[in-house]
Amino acid sequence: MKTHAIRIHEYGGTEVLKWEKVDLPDPAAGEARIRHTAIGLNLIDTYHRTGLYPLELPSGLGSEGAGIVEAVGDDVTDVAVGDRVVYTGMPIASYCEHRNFDASRLVRIPASISDEIAASVFLKGLTAWYLLRRSYVVQPGDDILLYAAAGGVGSIASQWASQLGATVIGVVSTDEKAKLAKSQGCDHIIMADDDIAARTRELTGGKGVAAVYDSVGKDTFTASLDALRPHGTLVTFGNASGPVEPFSPLELAQRGSLYVTRPILFHFIPTREDLLSACDELFAALDSGVEVRIGQTYALKDAAQAHLDIEARLTTGSTVLLP
Repeated sequence: MKTHAIRIHEYGGTEVLKWEKVDLPDPAAGEARIRHTAIGLNLIDTYHRTGLYPLELPSGLGSEGAGIVEAVGDDVTDVAVGDRVVYTGMPIASYCEHRNFDASRLVRIPASISDEIAASVFLKGLTAWYLLRRSYVVQPGDDILLYAAAGGVGSIASQWASQLGATVIGVVSTDEKAKLAKSQGCDHIIMADDDIAARTRELTGGKGVAAVYDSVGKDTFTASLDALRPHGTLVTFGNASGPVEPFSPLELAQRGSLYVTRPILFHFIPTREDLLSACDELFAALDSGVEVRIGQTYALKDAAQAHLDIEARLTTGSTVLLP
């Protein structure tokens, strides 16, 4: 069958995003064909577009989506035609109207969750899960520092961490985002142009925080280390300002025997059982009050504008592309 997809043939700015008609074969054994109803946009999509995270070109873009199963290949038992499903993962190609995907990596969407919410929360929500429940396991009474607290991951993580009993210090770039972050679980706000380490120590009575969740990267790495208490953990999980430069492990010793980790979601969900277990925790958090705010939607054809806006930090909450 014929379908449409956004593809790139070279790395660069938004001008490299091309809307193309493509051939889609019947699902192979173990695959299901999905008609997308909603596609999640993530900052990592811009890293793929620019080549910061290289892909084999030409390539699609996008790593999560939700939709309806329209057909299945042989030996598929995990989903059936008509199921509402959501997914994240490889290959990178969710910016399309239809696609085939490994059926064992598809998750049925609970009846209480819309397709748009599922597509907007899946990768971001699972990211919040591995940050808070696996990379550094948040405990009641912990102070934590969270960058981009009004963003897609940040808004979920701040609410979830608050549910877990943490005091959440959120870093944001504008007054509007500060108000949003305060409404979504942040106890304190630090503006991105403040002295983040000094303000963090001021807010924690000089102790520092148990964990820093840093999606900014290069520009904030030193401040994040300086904001930690002895034996604290820096979880660096993004490169909004560029990748962290090489550093000496002695810096960790000199600041109080710190820990640094650079986790990746898919190392935590290698099997279907692991994936479903993580989803159970995520869906339970949503059921217990973690709210997902879709800040903006764009037509799939307008993905270039969505990329411009997310790179300029003009978006709040989650962003969804609609085929």
